[in-house]
Amino acid sequence: MKSLPIEPVQEPQALGRRLRAIRERRRLTIEQVASAAGLSKGFLSRVERDFTSPSVSSLVTICQVLGTSPGQMLETPEAQLIALDDAPAVSLGGEGISEKLLTPPTQRAVQIIHATIQGRGRGEEELYTVDCIMESIHIIQGKFVLVTSAREFLLQEGDTVTLPGSEPHSWYNPTDKNAKVLWILTGGSQNIT
Repeated sequence: MKSLPIEPVQEPQALGRRLRAIRERRRLTIEQVASAAGLSKGFLSRVERDFTSPSVSSLVTICQVLGTSPGQMLETPEAQLIALDDAPAVSLGGEGISEKLLTPPTQRAVQIIHATIQGRGRGEEELYTVDCIMESIHIIQGKFVLVTSAREFLLQEGDTVTLPGSEPHSWYNPTDKNAKVLWILTGGSQNIT
């Protein structure tokens, strides 16, 4: 089974901005939350502006007042742009393929991999599975064949096929021209090594 590319968080997360956004969505004032959490308004203000970090117990209390879980607050990703030219290279295996991860490496819910497959490039001879719940393959350019245990799908520009991550499969480019493909993997949990 192939795993998805996931890395530990390297950059500090903007926890305060997310706390403030939830507080404002709940239409609570900073005074109301500070009072209910037993914290000073000034401290909570500094937390919301990401000038300071709350202790674990303070975060748990703030989250209880806001009706959310600390885990959800820590896992909520910020909007992040990843340009194709700057995307990190990954490798799920195969010959004649270069792959780039277009979603944040810390993202577990969905991962999008942009692949350029050289003419006659191919996956492994033996069918494999991917550590995800669902896998969608969208053809941006060229032709692509997905081989499953039951059949082969000939895909061309604009086509998309979706299959369970547990479905054994492989692939190949049936032409001499490059193909560009997006792999969209949902529900994975581990790292590519």
